[in-house]
Amino acid sequence: MNLTVLAVGIIMGLAAVGAGIGNGLVLSRYIEGIARQPEARGLLFTQALIGLGLVEALPVIALAIGLILFGRI
Repeated sequence: MNLTVLAVGIIMGLAAVGAGIGNGLVLSRYIEGIARQPEARGLLFTQALIGLGLVEALPVIALAIGLILFGRI
């Protein structure tokens, strides 16, 4: 068994888990912020979307690295 395939699988799996945890944290803080200050909903929504975008960059980068490594097999 080629270890590169295993490494690609681990990279993508950990990136997906990390993104899932990050998304959960961002959205929980967003909801908590709305509950504390409902008038700041618009500002918090924009910041939550930016945070989600940054968190979702991790799996995309991991996918690119995985495809690069997978292409070398």
